[in-house]
Formats: sequence, C-alpha cells, structure tokens
Amino acid sequence: MSPESTADLLATRIRDTVTRYLDAIASGRSADIVALYADDATVEDPAGTEPKTGRDQIAAFYAALDNVRNTTELLTVRVAGNVAAFHFRVVTETGDKTVTIDPIDVMTFDDQARITSMRAIWAPADVSISG
Repeated sequence: MSPESTADLLATRIRDTVTRYLDAIASGRSADIVALYADDATVEDPAGTEPKTGRDQIAAFYAALDNVRNTTELLTVRVAGNVAAFHFRVVTETGDKTVTIDPIDVMTFDDQARITSMRAIWAPADVSISG
C-alpha cells in the first residue's frame, strides 16, 4: 500500500471514529465512548483542566452522560496525519431547559484510529440555556 493510500485510510478511519464518538454522546452510553479510547489516553475537557488519564478516569468522566438525552451535530471536521479537529453541537434536554454547546475538540489517534488524547475547547460563556 502506498504511503498516500495509507494516510487516506487512516484519515477515513479517524473520521469514522469522530462520527462514532458523536453518536455515542447522543446515545447516552458512556461505555461506547470509552471504547473508542486507547488504554492510556488522556481527556482534557475543557482544555486547561486537569487531564483524566486512562480508561478508569475517562469512564468516570463520561459516566455523567449515561441516560442523558442529547442530540449531536457535526459542523466541520479536519484531519491531518493522526490529528482531528472538529466543531460540533450538543443539545441536552433537561426537563424544561435546553442546554446547547458548540465545542471544538482536538483529538490525536493511534494507528488503529483509537483516541489517544482529547482536548475540548470551550468555556462556560459558550454554553447557552433556554426554556
């Protein structure tokens, strides 16, 4: 396989992982999200906070999404080498309120397109609440 086609294949697999990540956020199943991560991955959400390292810490972080009603929409994604940056929207229904956030996530991936690091770029000012 030529280097170009290897890079194209990895980029395709990374885009697929991003899609599965957003689908798992929408489904409210943290185990599906954690399964996309490498064993020694890190999560920094939001960027500048203490990183969560390894599957146990990452699972504990994403457990807050279990059984939460979310919808997600991928707004744009860029892949270069083993890095993806993507802008997306998450809408959470919480009874009579709707919470919307449009973060930009930056992820790195291993050769199997498993997430090795994630940094979520957002601040409290980026969250809107209606209802």
